[in-house]
Amino acid sequence: MSGLPKRVQVVEVGPRDGLQNEQAPVSVAQRIALCNALSHAGFTAIEAGSFVSPRWVPQMADTDQVLTGISRRPGTRYPVLVPNLAGFEAALAAGAEEVAVFAAASEPFSQKNINCSIAQSLERFAPVLQAAQQEGVRVRGYVSCVLGCPYQGQVAPDQVAAVAAQLLAMGCYEISLGDTIGRGTPGQARQLWEVVGRRVPRDQLAGHFHDTYGQALANVYASLLEGIAVFDSAVAGLGGCPYAQGATGNLATEDLLYLLEGLGIDTGVSLELAVQAGAWISAVLGRPNGAKAGQALGRRQQGALAERPGP
Repeated sequence: MSGLPKRVQVVEVGPRDGLQNEQAPVSVAQRIALCNALSHAGFTAIEAGSFVSPRWVPQMADTDQVLTGISRRPGTRYPVLVPNLAGFEAALAAGAEEVAVFAAASEPFSQKNINCSIAQSLERFAPVLQAAQQEGVRVRGYVSCVLGCPYQGQVAPDQVAAVAAQLLAMGCYEISLGDTIGRGTPGQARQLWEVVGRRVPRDQLAGHFHDTYGQALANVYASLLEGIAVFDSAVAGLGGCPYAQGATGNLATEDLLYLLEGLGIDTGVSLELAVQAGAWISAVLGRPNGAKAGQALGRRQQGALAERPGP
């Protein structure tokens, strides 16, 4: 395919996929404040948390309080991750209108991550999809390790396509393909979309790139050329993966927005406000801001404030 999409949806995953792998504790109030800041910036999809056991992911404890405490912006969705039917029921009780389920394209990763095979994980999600359909709740699907696995190395695109197609058939409205260890390159990304696109329509696919090897933005551009128009990212480059040692943060939202803005692609998101949200959460965590555009534009914003005349 040639040409670029005129509009791209950026799915902000910082409050869940980002914070779940940060070491510094973040309070419920701070998580709510982050979601509200991202809503104010104009995101139409913000992953607010997950209903997994706090024993395994303590950073996501009390997601029900986050979901009920945020100031919901009209037109913005606040999906939450659920691992099973019990998680779905808890999310539903907290007012979730959209949930996400996750599978791996790698058998070893599936075993390490959720202690079951890929087939077993999909079986586990079947009642979730059925219940969601009955309740009118939308379900998004994630597939991890699509461009490599920390345990098995290469992952065949056909395997990714098979898992993605199964999630689509089960009722997921969109499938996000994740380069969990961030080692994919643009050529591999284009091949992946070519193979998966034969079984899943490209307008129902999304890209989720980590920046471990500095390839995330290049992979986004390659994906844009393949007609992909939805991308996940985390403000300030938060996160990584607790089950993939060495995998650094997600693609930074500010860097993604800067790229898309430079290409003349509309997102409906304020880059300026996203930069402010990234700077704030970085300060809360006491960590450097992982977004290069966020750092540069943040310095420019601070400089502009310093140059303003006093009252």
